[in-house]
Amino acid sequence: MALSVVILAAGKGTRMKSSVPKVLHKLAGKPLLEHVYDTAKGLSADEIVIVYGHGGEQVKNSCKHFDATWVEQEQQLGTGHAVQHGLEKVNKENTVLVLYGDVPLTEKNSLQKLLEIPANNIGLMTVNLQQPYGYGRIVRDSQGQVLEIVEEKDASEDERAIHEVNTGIMAACGSILEELIAQIDSNNSQGEYYLTDIFGLAANKGIKIETCQPADSSEVEGINDRIQLAKLERIFQRNCANKLMESGVTLIDPNRIDIRGNVEIAEDVVIDVNVVLSGTVKIEKGTSIGPNCCISNTNIAKNVTINANTVIDDATIDENVEIGPFARIRPETHLQQGCKVGNFVEIKKSNIGVGSKVNHLTYIGDTEMGTGVNIGAGTITCNYDGANKHKTIIEDDVFIGSNSQLVAPVVISRNTTVAAGATITKDTEEDSLVISRAPQKTIKNWKRPKKSKH
Repeated sequence: MALSVVILAAGKGTRMKSSVPKVLHKLAGKPLLEHVYDTAKGLSADEIVIVYGHGGEQVKNSCKHFDATWVEQEQQLGTGHAVQHGLEKVNKENTVLVLYGDVPLTEKNSLQKLLEIPANNIGLMTVNLQQPYGYGRIVRDSQGQVLEIVEEKDASEDERAIHEVNTGIMAACGSILEELIAQIDSNNSQGEYYLTDIFGLAANKGIKIETCQPADSSEVEGINDRIQLAKLERIFQRNCANKLMESGVTLIDPNRIDIRGNVEIAEDVVIDVNVVLSGTVKIEKGTSIGPNCCISNTNIAKNVTINANTVIDDATIDENVEIGPFARIRPETHLQQGCKVGNFVEIKKSNIGVGSKVNHLTYIGDTEMGTGVNIGAGTITCNYDGANKHKTIIEDDVFIGSNSQLVAPVVISRNTTVAAGATITKDTEEDSLVISRAPQKTIKNWKRPKKSKH
């Protein structure tokens, strides 16, 4: 049977104490709602319907890249009311899976178990909690069949003693779900239409309710405040760390790494503490990443050494490169095999050739650099004239002395040596020494200015 997913994302999230709708708060750098949407896409759903309400336009604008149908719930009258809105936009012949925009960690495998339940039955995900306060309790008969779900505020003392609780995640044929929801009312302490009321109705009609449970209770935990958000962030990150270590990655401290995107890391990679990986990152075998590094949208080849406190964004790093400490590699940079970028070096939109070295206190921008080049400390490419960016070309085997300025557009030809302190404004000739500095003068008996006593 084809699958439709209805994601409930209309809640205000008062306890978040924020002007940002709850489902847009981020976990691992991605909105909560996007985690749930990505899970739905992973199930190959034919239709995804998102029921929104509070902060609706903000939610839609932030998630406009979703391939989903949006349905507004103007009045928030409970989960049953919200699902009823979502059902208006789905194929009733499909299995309808109900998910929640503030429950981000549900695993695809757990949901697939729920979807394996026969089409004429209702599937319900439950979980056993030591502290079930606040959750609807699963009431069963003597044969273990689900009779109903009783919300905390409406439960008796005996019912509150039950540890098996409702997660809210369920699946049923759309036509069955529509029929049951049409029969519920708001005769309860909250004056809302509870989705949970359909289970008592289903049991009375002889519709079998089958349950399954997630591998871990964190998969079904919702987020209502920032404390819960922080808790699930740590669970998410530890799960990512465990998967990396299981695949052969060494993490010096698995509690101090943050994954905020899609990472692919080969075996025998070593990652030190406080490393943040975001966007799409690929790291090949034998690479070592020092502490406090931030790397985003970057491909890193084999046997690369990235030293402490380095920031890399949208770059390509070839084999046997060494970077840092305290280096900044900006977008559209390509560091070719065996090159070295040292401490307090910034490189932007540049190609650094095989075996070239940019070791200290240097800015290289909009530059094509050949092989075997050595850039001295304090060198900068002056690529911006106040209105436009210009290119610097540094050919093979060039040596640039310390504290030099290369004023673009300019070509430093093959095997040029630029003397320390030079300002280069014209193209150089091959195999030449270029000197650009004022003659040294000595003024004897010079009186250094002193601060006034006044």
